[in-house]
Amino acid sequence: MRILLVEDEPSAAKILAKGLRERGYAVDVSGDGMDAGYKASVNEYDLVILDIMLPRRDGLQVCSDLRVTGAQMPILMLTARDAIEDRIAGLDNGADDYLTKPFDYRELLARVRALLRRGPTKHQDAIEVGDLKIDLQKRRVTRDGQSVRLTPKEYALLEYLARRSGELVTRAEISEHVWDETFDPFSNVIEVYVQRLRHKIDAGQAIRLIHTRRGEGYVLAAEAVGHV
Repeated sequence: MRILLVEDEPSAAKILAKGLRERGYAVDVSGDGMDAGYKASVNEYDLVILDIMLPRRDGLQVCSDLRVTGAQMPILMLTARDAIEDRIAGLDNGADDYLTKPFDYRELLARVRALLRRGPTKHQDAIEVGDLKIDLQKRRVTRDGQSVRLTPKEYALLEYLARRSGELVTRAEISEHVWDETFDPFSNVIEVYVQRLRHKIDAGQAIRLIHTRRGEGYVLAAEAVGHV
């Protein structure tokens, strides 16, 4: 899942981005409201973490502008303001959740997970594709009841494919949601990670779940589809 983190304090942004990346999220960082609005207009994000106190354009205006343009990704607002009026203003401008600084990093991760579950898998805590089960809350994967150990990036790729299970997912869509703005479109990193997933998910299994459509993309499905 790809996240836009909007935080004007460089040290805080660096720490938050590092922690989120260690959990397998792709993170783009913005330091002001104007830049955040631009990045959100040219990239497709699954979640925005948005500080209210920002230079050039405050977070409330950024949030409102995103909703006016039809952006539907969840928005988590961060602020040092804890007055009820400020919380109401954030929610009225389109935020989905509100976290007051200082906060426990574990709570931030829990809220991120909860907001991401409101997407295509709304109100679900797990995704099942055949005998593959992904626990979205605990970020654990099993196949036929056996635990599958994945790196954070392998998990992120599998979760995105699972959220789109049965659908063709293009390489461009994967790069948009699983990698950040530093992704090299000419690299073979996506193919490498798909092969790693195949080895961990499908090796030794009678039914393959990860299918490739030559020149088109990938499908995660329990039924047979055209693949190589």
